[in-house]
Amino acid sequence: MRLLVTGGAGFIGANFVHYVLGEYPADEIVTFDLLTYAGNLANLESALGNPRHRFVRGDIADQGSVAAAIGDGVDAIVNIAAESHVDRSIVDASAFLRTNVMGTQVLLDAARRYGIPRFLQVSTDEVYGSLGPEGAFTEETPLAPNSPYAASKAAADLLVRAAHRTHGVDAVITRCSNNYGPYQFPEKLIPLFITNALADEALPLYGDGRHVRDWIHVEDHCRAIDCVLRRGRAGALYNIGGGNERRNEEIADAILRTLGKPSTLVRYVADRPGHDRRYAIDAGRIRRELGWTPSRVFADGLVATIEWYRVHRSWWEAVKSGAYRDYYEGMYGARLRDAGGVRQA
Repeated sequence: MRLLVTGGAGFIGANFVHYVLGEYPADEIVTFDLLTYAGNLANLESALGNPRHRFVRGDIADQGSVAAAIGDGVDAIVNIAAESHVDRSIVDASAFLRTNVMGTQVLLDAARRYGIPRFLQVSTDEVYGSLGPEGAFTEETPLAPNSPYAASKAAADLLVRAAHRTHGVDAVITRCSNNYGPYQFPEKLIPLFITNALADEALPLYGDGRHVRDWIHVEDHCRAIDCVLRRGRAGALYNIGGGNERRNEEIADAILRTLGKPSTLVRYVADRPGHDRRYAIDAGRIRRELGWTPSRVFADGLVATIEWYRVHRSWWEAVKSGAYRDYYEGMYGARLRDAGGVRQA
């Protein structure tokens, strides 16, 4: 297959590029990425010299750029490109509407125009909203997004559904739980906590720290995307989850314990507006239909991820410099100065 992978210089995208190049010696990939704050060519370092890989810088919301990336044709578009940082969407949602909604429509139009055989939309469990203490999201759970980011992804999913129903585009959608692993931008919880702990800086924990997420290692997610890409039913939706529900405070404790850092680094800060309380995924459909199951045990995967960030300190120190520091100060500075809940040893 020849794939166009959008957002391929980001966290999930780069891991997917590496996975496909390693698993399929005959496959070719065109990586398409605008290289915004979360896109980083360093994530693709080992792929950039591969003759089966080509990088194109461009915006998925720009028709001309998309056409240039498709070039002589591709067998599938894997749309991983997205503005995905919830806090940023709360500050300003405009970039999320342009990339996540308009960009998806531009890609769908290109799929129709150039007769691309398959379109895979990588989405998120956040489109379902928040769960109570029991139950899990299924593919039949109604959409109820609670953040501008989640709302933009829900809108994109509906455009993909409409393209399949109205125009016959061979499209599939995946909705995944929280990912962790190498190359994740350090605004996200696990890399933020790991890198802050390595630097002996505070770990800002929203609210009471008891928000629950279902965690999956990015390699397991990439295998699931690949299964759906190659064998998923046209028009189908597949939930992907690791079955690893953890409270955010548990994640913080595990990271500090692994690194031998004191629990006093945890700071309870003012909660995020509209913060979803709990996510959990029922991944029964992809298990039954495609035989996919996660292979990474969460405890082992977290230790391996912590070790990756410890070894690759130069990568995350470069990422967290400059504009990131300005953003971090704007998002957490006042919260940390006003934090009333300092964890006691």
